[in-house]
Amino acid sequence: MLIENWMTKDVFTATQETSMMKASKIMKEKGVSRLPVVDDKGVLVGIVSDRDIKDASPSKATTLDMHELYYLLSEIKVKDIMTKKVVTIRSNETVDSAAAIMLEHKIGGMPVVDENNKVVGIVTDSDIFKVLVKITGVLEGGIQIGVRLSNEPGGLVPVLDYLKDHGARLMSLLTACEPAEVGQRDVFIRIRDMDKTAMNKLKAEMKEAFEVVYWV
Repeated sequence: MLIENWMTKDVFTATQETSMMKASKIMKEKGVSRLPVVDDKGVLVGIVSDRDIKDASPSKATTLDMHELYYLLSEIKVKDIMTKKVVTIRSNETVDSAAAIMLEHKIGGMPVVDENNKVVGIVTDSDIFKVLVKITGVLEGGIQIGVRLSNEPGGLVPVLDYLKDHGARLMSLLTACEPAEVGQRDVFIRIRDMDKTAMNKLKAEMKEAFEVVYWV
């Protein structure tokens, strides 16, 4: 699944001269936790997050009065607190690549840019969750079966044939390979709900024929 099909295309942005107070207001009103910072041509120059704003805000224990506090906040610009080295991705890359990058850098989202480094979207952990829900089919119900198989060519075929022969209808299939030296992989198969009698029969027979890790 490509990022361009799942990213948010209407991106709220800030400029380097946007005040910290205004950036905070935009985030609260729009329900976002980060703003890409762009120049007058839409080219990415940084990113500011709600955490950046929180870290730069005066402590609640400050001795400043309200007028002094508002003046201070209005004087702090996004350019003073933004992250300049921004982790980005292109729209023609895959969602799982985005997930891997975000996990590696411990971030919850990143701007999507074109070949000229112009912001064309933003992808967040929420988008990743949406993809996960979509590809697993969990919202449609069904039964998920975890099976441990040999990591050899064609190792999955007997399982799929077995399910087909027992009238099971496939909804989704995911697999996770273990380290090569282990030589095994876990396969996660979601099938549509079945008649209870047929389901119990399938469950019992599958546990005899294969290494079923779980049945949910």
